Amino acid sequence: MRSTSDGENDKTITWPVRWLAGLGGVILRTSRRSLGALGGMQLLLTETAHQTLTGCLPGGKRLSRGALFFQMVRVGVRAIPIVILVELALGMILPLQTYPKLDEFGQAEQIATINSIAAFRELGALMTAIVLSGFAGASIAAELGTMVTAEEIEAMEAMALKPVRFLVVPRMIATVIMMVLLTVIADVVMVFGGYLTGLRLGVDGQVYYQLTREAVNVAGFITGLVKAGVFGVLIGLISCYLGLNVKPWEGSEGVGRATTNTVVYCIVAIIGADAVFTVIFYAYGLFN
Repeated sequence: MRSTSDGENDKTITWPVRWLAGLGGVILRTSRRSLGALGGMQLLLTETAHQTLTGCLPGGKRLSRGALFFQMVRVGVRAIPIVILVELALGMILPLQTYPKLDEFGQAEQIATINSIAAFRELGALMTAIVLSGFAGASIAAELGTMVTAEEIEAMEAMALKPVRFLVVPRMIATVIMMVLLTVIADVVMVFGGYLTGLRLGVDGQVYYQLTREAVNVAGFITGLVKAGVFGVLIGLISCYLGLNVKPWEGSEGVGRATTNTVVYCIVAIIGADAVFTVIFYAYGLFN
């Protein structure tokens, strides 16, 4: 017979093994789902690009301009007040945070340089993308998910209509276009907010304007717009994919899950892409 101490030792040894086995199972399941989602998004992006090019080429079926303009208004125009509010607050907060330390070294006017560089290279596109993830991304996912549960997607396929062409393409194009345009607005608003704060802190307005012109260059402006375009693709792709992948039998629970996951995944993807682009631009000396 095995002693009691031997049994306790076996339990002590088995517990870490079971825990590691459970952890490994969770990692494998998560990896499988992640790879499946990435593959599905790649297929959706390829089909979207194909439908877009087909609609632009002579002889192809033209894309509906009315649907595109409707999505541009819904996705971007209605988000302008929120973007202005957020970027104006950021433009006023950043100079207030950096002014005391710069003033110690007699460089208080350099808040203009810091604020303008942060706006055009980073915060303009990044914060606009985060706002648009919650404003437009969640809305797109909820709308498409509701159409799936109501079997409207199946009805379109039964009538030989392609859901990607009529539902995904207008939303993707509108998200990318409006993301770039909103970023331009965000850059200007953030610089203006910093200008107002600078005047309040005693910085000469002409000096602030001159330093802003010196800090902002074409490379910094273009890199910000490139980021904005990629962020728009990510928002449109993730929201459309998660919305279309709601199962008909999941009902409102599936739509709610897709909406929540859209915001989370969009923010994670945006920050990850922003980090990659920043490293690439820095390596090529575009921030000099």
